Amino acid sequence: MSASSRQAKRAAYIPSIELLPDVLAGGILAIARMISRAEAGYAEASEALAEIYKHSGKAHIVGITGVPGAGKSTLVSALIKAFASDGYKVGVIAVDPSSPFSGGAILGDRVRMSDAAQSCQAFVRSMATRGHLGGLARSTLQAVDILDAAGYSPIIIETVGVGQDEVEVVTAAHTIVVLSAPGLGDDIQAIKAGILEIADIHAVSKCDKPEAPATVSALKGMMALGTAKTGTGWNPPVLPVSAVSGESIGELKDAIGRHWAHLRESGELAQRQRGMSRTRILGTARHLFQLKFNEQTDDLENHIQAVVNRDMDPSVAACRLLGWDNEARVE
Repeated sequence: MSASSRQAKRAAYIPSIELLPDVLAGGILAIARMISRAEAGYAEASEALAEIYKHSGKAHIVGITGVPGAGKSTLVSALIKAFASDGYKVGVIAVDPSSPFSGGAILGDRVRMSDAAQSCQAFVRSMATRGHLGGLARSTLQAVDILDAAGYSPIIIETVGVGQDEVEVVTAAHTIVVLSAPGLGDDIQAIKAGILEIADIHAVSKCDKPEAPATVSALKGMMALGTAKTGTGWNPPVLPVSAVSGESIGELKDAIGRHWAHLRESGELAQRQRGMSRTRILGTARHLFQLKFNEQTDDLENHIQAVVNRDMDPSVAACRLLGWDNEARVE
């Protein structure tokens, strides 16, 4: 990019706070720009994002997670159409894994959902994890705030879906749909308790496959043994679905709506909101700590060398970086 092009781009830059009215009015371009700035971590956008947060908190956030190959993106496309046909303004944040080598991501989810999004005027945004573990990108919840403030609901978060430990979505969404696929080998192995226990709704994709009934039976059997959420007054249903044929997509949409109603009527919604807020505060604190360490490169390198030389143990090194008492220990 030439110097003149860069100057023209800077001159055309609209401050984030000036984008705020258009975001709240549902302006697509303003929403896209604000999400980009949140994802890039622009300090200039912090004031606007703080104001946006005050206008959020009304949307129903739905998390879609499950093992790779289960058909999450195809299911989300079908849900976009189902919700839109009932008059809902649907937002989607699809999280793709970043390469540990290049840091890039394919962001193929948006390609799969493009037809559904265009026909229903849904907003679909792909985001890379950028090294953030847990199945979500660091800025995912800021993007959700932006869509929430712009009037989108439900807002669907599709996670990376890389295994039973990627369950961070449980602290980011009100309703968790765990998608399982038949024919992935040992059904019980494919739906380990780490993922199973977070589900508010179970969906078994590709229900036209002959292996599907066995997966449905396995799920119901595990839930009968108590391997599921308990004490909430909600019994997670198990729904065989086909995103291709559309079979039972309407039932899944209705189950998502029933769970949202249950949360509001039972008072559990307030508990979940509190848990989500706690997670966001602690997550932001961890991020700020990381930034602080990145700014202290020389100090960090000196501590690393001391640990390598066995002159200092890792616990003492960490405490000194934090400015804690030298005698403190990390439990």
